[in-house]
Amino acid sequence: MYKYFALTTIAMRLSNIISKTLLAVAVFTAAACTPKDRFVTVSGFAQGGTYAVKYNTKDVRVRPEEVKTAVDSILSRIDNSVSGYNRNSLLSRFNEGEDIIPDSIFIDLFDRGYRIYEETQGIVDVASGPLFDIWGFGFRSGEMPSDETVSKIMEECGMKRLVPDMRVATEADGTLNGIGMLRCEKGKFTGTPPLPKLNYNAIAQGYSCDLVAEYLYSIGVKDMMVDIGEIFCDGHNPSGQAWTLGIDKPVDGNNELGAQIQGKFRAPEGPCGIVTSGNYRKFYIRDGKKYAHTIDPRTGRPVSHTLLSATIVAADATTADAYATYCMVIGLEEAQKFLSSRSDLEGCLIYDDNGSFRTWCSKGFILEEI
Repeated sequence: MYKYFALTTIAMRLSNIISKTLLAVAVFTAAACTPKDRFVTVSGFAQGGTYAVKYNTKDVRVRPEEVKTAVDSILSRIDNSVSGYNRNSLLSRFNEGEDIIPDSIFIDLFDRGYRIYEETQGIVDVASGPLFDIWGFGFRSGEMPSDETVSKIMEECGMKRLVPDMRVATEADGTLNGIGMLRCEKGKFTGTPPLPKLNYNAIAQGYSCDLVAEYLYSIGVKDMMVDIGEIFCDGHNPSGQAWTLGIDKPVDGNNELGAQIQGKFRAPEGPCGIVTSGNYRKFYIRDGKKYAHTIDPRTGRPVSHTLLSATIVAADATTADAYATYCMVIGLEEAQKFLSSRSDLEGCLIYDDNGSFRTWCSKGFILEEI
């Protein structure tokens, strides 16, 4: 379920040091804070990388050690439910055609995926897993498929082949039979196998941030930064200001978070998800052509355009995650039009202009370029 993203906090280098030394809890106090403010960072490993959760302990009675345990438990539940890299997860078993008893995460993420599929007119389609596999960007090995293979796989993919609510295919004892989710021509089940395989790479990390933030709210946290590759933040940072974040320069092979920064910006007031998607960390070159991990489900092929990365700010990280992917699929001009039409989203697009990096930002996104 893991994607490669460009978004980092300006303090990410410190978080990396914490993770590498396996120090689970670190305390940070800033002079600009009120006397009762005390910021704590809990960190660890998750989803093929690391996570860092920084929050203000003011009015929070739960000890940082307990918070870390709770966050680890949430991320473990997500892994066991919807990770395509965990061969024993509910998702992996579902994709192999096994009957499963879906948990609340499995059902909720499918619901979110279907709504996003409808909102994006099928451009963000979590039931296109095999397309990523055959190009080498999914859960199985593959590379440079033939046109015939792409066409065949496209016929087997898509949320359009599934009923929109998996509850209708769930038995009285809670068992879900995947084949029972197949939609036939009249909109009911069952249709014709094979079952489309799910891949939540486009939304799962953002969703993880939202679940962790939901827990933090439940214990009274008001100021927070949840970083699991994607970002959710609210309130203020230890200096009493809005959270400051950086956007990595989309240089091919720039895999070190924060090493090369295109610019920095302050998060808006209030809760928000912030996600960057780009095509410069996961790709390969064949016969002089770059094949990146963003797949357009309408063509079954990796996209090829000038847009290098898209950073999206939304009310939650799941939405930001989905629309960062959406912009990377539709390309620069369509993404500009889209963001200009949405008052509920802000975005920053970095694109290639004859070998130079250029940025375009929506009206409410103020980027300080470096």
